[in-house]
Amino acid sequence: MTDVRRAVLGVLLPGFTGTTPPRWLLDAARDGLAGVVLFAHNTPDLATTAALTARLHDAAPGLVVATDEEGGDVSRLEAAAGSSLPGAAALGAVDDERLTGEAGEALGRLLAAAGVDLDLAPVLDVDTPGNPVIGVRSFGTDPAAVARHGVAFARGLQRGGVGTCAKHFPGHGSTTVDSHLALPVVEADLDTLHGRDLVPFAAALAEGADGPAADALMTAHVVVPALGPAPASLEPAVAALARELGHAGPIVTDALDMRAVSDGADVGEAAVRAVEGGADLLCLGTTAGRDDADLFRSAADALVAAVGSGRLTLERLAASRERTNALALRLRARRAAAGVDVGAEAVAGARLRLAAVGAEAARRAVRAVGPPPVLAGPPDVVDLRLRLDHAAGRTAQHVQRAVAARWQGAVVHPALDDDGVDALLRDGTARPLLVVTREPLPGGPEHARLARLQQGRPDLVVVHTGTPAAGERWLAALPGGLPATVLACGTGRANAAAAVALLAGELEPEPTEAAR
Repeated sequence: MTDVRRAVLGVLLPGFTGTTPPRWLLDAARDGLAGVVLFAHNTPDLATTAALTARLHDAAPGLVVATDEEGGDVSRLEAAAGSSLPGAAALGAVDDERLTGEAGEALGRLLAAAGVDLDLAPVLDVDTPGNPVIGVRSFGTDPAAVARHGVAFARGLQRGGVGTCAKHFPGHGSTTVDSHLALPVVEADLDTLHGRDLVPFAAALAEGADGPAADALMTAHVVVPALGPAPASLEPAVAALARELGHAGPIVTDALDMRAVSDGADVGEAAVRAVEGGADLLCLGTTAGRDDADLFRSAADALVAAVGSGRLTLERLAASRERTNALALRLRARRAAAGVDVGAEAVAGARLRLAAVGAEAARRAVRAVGPPPVLAGPPDVVDLRLRLDHAAGRTAQHVQRAVAARWQGAVVHPALDDDGVDALLRDGTARPLLVVTREPLPGGPEHARLARLQQGRPDLVVVHTGTPAAGERWLAALPGGLPATVLACGTGRANAAAAVALLAGELEPEPTEAAR
């Protein structure tokens, strides 16, 4: 093991496939790998996750085990059954910082009990309606509210015993392109960035009695021309801005195999440019059809070559490693101070607490608009959502499952195209019709199909799983007017359970401050 190779390993945060660490990963961990990022395929259940992290930490006690656990639509530890938390949009809609902090703490204790060190959360993006990748992952559209709830959630995670990584710096909320697929551009001047996108990040980076709310910072794969020509994850001016705002911890890239910065297979050049741009930890995802070890080696080999050619120096890599080492020490002390045990028994108890907090948040977040959205019996369930949620990894079916569990005889239809909509209307069924939406923007296919269904079935009921305020506006623009609607603030399991309770007449949701 050469000094160069060890230095390179100190900036890498790879993923892998399966629930058993492969040999190449364990060897790298013992040789100085900075950390590992876990995805849903690594965490089929909590006991398996706890056993996996224990094996990783046995191989290298200083290894930083990270995962994207936002709650709501984006969950890793509860991906199979759905998150016990309703997510950021729901917490923002309730607008109770105490509850947001309790949610963060309960989630932090679950992560810590499962052996996770660093949560790649919270999302501090200020949402713009119609954003294809942020949406309900954001606490809302108001910068000050996103800052308040983002900091409350992050402080809760820290009290629970884990680290926080605020994302996606300097802001991904105003984009119209999904960076999993292409490279978005944020067309905003510096005044707009400082008055909108950067407000939550500045709040999270501010020093408090226990340090900043953000232990680490994840950069976005977006181009911000006002800051520089390169994607923010590779742009030196973006890292410099983070340091100017007071961030002293690691800067983490979003996954370098995303199509915004690479072809998804060879990430070598993106890895080198990220370090040149000021990043400290390079996140490497997993790519279907490609060996994870090959993706890892493409990054490691390119970085070794960059040191050999003079593009990178050992001193530069060592500085990044020092930041990560300091974070790892702080996180171990935090878990110990929180008194969280690690293992299957501890994680089961933490999940019960998370479920209780999540149920309260979901019940308070879901809201009925339009005519009363009550189902009289088993419905036909139609899903009009068109776009795969790449951050969540799928278009979740929790609403459909909750409906089927509540009403025996409910008929869940596959996603319908125009012909499917016409066929359903010709069927002439007397069952209630329940429609699931996410982005029914006027002029779009989701809105058009919903309008056709409403024309034939004006009594239909909608469960809207996208952003609530924008969803209500879009649905009110239907030719038939605002239908009976439940605004679920997301499509997670907790959201779905509360929405179905409302549809069954079993829940009277608490009004938000805006509705009082």
